[in-house]
Amino acid sequence: MMKRISAFLIFALVGAILAACGGAPAQPTAAPAQPTPAPAQPTTPPAAGMSGTIKIATQSPLSGPQAALGVGIRNGAELGLEQLGKTLTDMGFTVELEPFDDQAKPEVGSANAKNIISDNDILCLVGHLNSGVALASLPDYQSASLVMVSPANTNPKITESGYPNAFRIVGRDDVQGAVGEEFARTELKITSVYIIHDKTDYGQGVAEFFRQNAEKNGIKVLGFEGTEEKSVFDSILTPIQAANPDLIYFGGIYDQAAPLFKQARDRGIQAAFLGPDGLDSPVLLEVAGDAVKGMYYTSVAAPVSQFPDAAKFAEDYQAKYNEAAPPFSAQAYDAMGICVQAIANAAKAANGKPTRAQVLEAMKTLGAYKGITGTYEFNAKGDPVKGTYFVLQVSTESGAPADVWNKNAVVKRLEIAAP
Repeated sequence: MMKRISAFLIFALVGAILAACGGAPAQPTAAPAQPTPAPAQPTTPPAAGMSGTIKIATQSPLSGPQAALGVGIRNGAELGLEQLGKTLTDMGFTVELEPFDDQAKPEVGSANAKNIISDNDILCLVGHLNSGVALASLPDYQSASLVMVSPANTNPKITESGYPNAFRIVGRDDVQGAVGEEFARTELKITSVYIIHDKTDYGQGVAEFFRQNAEKNGIKVLGFEGTEEKSVFDSILTPIQAANPDLIYFGGIYDQAAPLFKQARDRGIQAAFLGPDGLDSPVLLEVAGDAVKGMYYTSVAAPVSQFPDAAKFAEDYQAKYNEAAPPFSAQAYDAMGICVQAIANAAKAANGKPTRAQVLEAMKTLGAYKGITGTYEFNAKGDPVKGTYFVLQVSTESGAPADVWNKNAVVKRLEIAAP
């Protein structure tokens, strides 16, 4: 649905998030929230030609088992537009948010993408949570020169597939998998591993990178298996129990990992657990309970408390949505800020409402953007010049899962250049 490390990793890299599942084609599904005009009104006379409506869309799962993170992305972007959209309203524009529910399904994301590009007022998009959904949607975005700024997608193919309109502010799974493997080998001292993944672009991708590094560094890989099972894992856990690995590595999302880990412990399997940032949700603790307390996971998005400049965001999020800011919500706030700045730069250059192509050109020359989770500058592929990677440990304290999850400890923090 989420990290000191050897010199080897200073140029290899990690990343999170995420995966997506398949299914029958679905109709475009917009979120129930209505377009949200930014509250601020122009305080200075707008320049000539500066008028009209500008929309920024989001795509993330707003329903289904991965909604805990997807709603956080929508909310973080919404809060970002409310607080940062003044840059555009002061120029004379009306700004609105257009949220879409991709349900964590590639076919839904693709259908939504066609709806999105049909609205010429949408000039930028914040999304997705799942890499597989983003990869299914990017061809449509590219055909319309629509900029996508992702707060969560970690699969290398996002920026390695030649999409000039794809940007992300998080790291990559080829690094995240390497960071996880080195931590397991050097800190946990494991010598054998059984690897499970969810068959998605995200989950299988990060699991493959973990396996490649494990095999190269002498860890015995006792199994490598993909599954779409969500509830009963007997057929997977039986061979794992027979193999008796030091570690079970799961590449995927918290909603699938939680019952897997719980059932493993219920069967008496004592292997350590490890996974990527797809596990970064209190739902993992809520479902798996004591089975996951003390386990480690890697992430490209630490708790909001790890970012000093995000303290006000955390307060504002709690006040507006009556819950703690979840992983990737602060990154969505920054992704929205980047969209706003690129559109504003394009509008100044065009002396009026810009086209999507003009926004894309402004993105390519944006330079460094200082956000609440870091300062971002993109390379030619659309990756951040440096990615931040974390190793975290699930708190062993008692209490409500959401409160306990916010106490997860950062064990390692790494700044690694993009490949």
